[in-house]
Amino acid sequence: MFKAVALLTRRADLSRAAFIDYYETRHVPLITSLLPPFREYRRNFLDHDDRVAGPDAPAADFDVISEFVFDDRAAYEDMLAAYAVPETARRIAADEENFLDRSRTRMYVVDARGTGAEI
Repeated sequence: MFKAVALLTRRADLSRAAFIDYYETRHVPLITSLLPPFREYRRNFLDHDDRVAGPDAPAADFDVISEFVFDDRAAYEDMLAAYAVPETARRIAADEENFLDRSRTRMYVVDARGTGAEI
């Protein structure tokens, strides 16, 4: 298994509900139609009002942690190559403008480890 996560921030003019609705009903179908299949594509939407943190901890500066799981690094690189196709990149960027603050997007490869049953 190979995993990457993206920390994404909604546009300031969108409510949390509108952000989630657009992501789930418009963006997810676009992504899954343009990129090679993922083993898993999970969106974890933060509830900024329900958190456990130290008294001086800053608030999160993103609204969703998107997880992309692949069979291996080669499958991840296939996804990156598909995303790099100019027309694909243009279509994804144009759609992201509808709901994301793209200037704050970050994506990381992660070393995922766990204990117990899979969620």
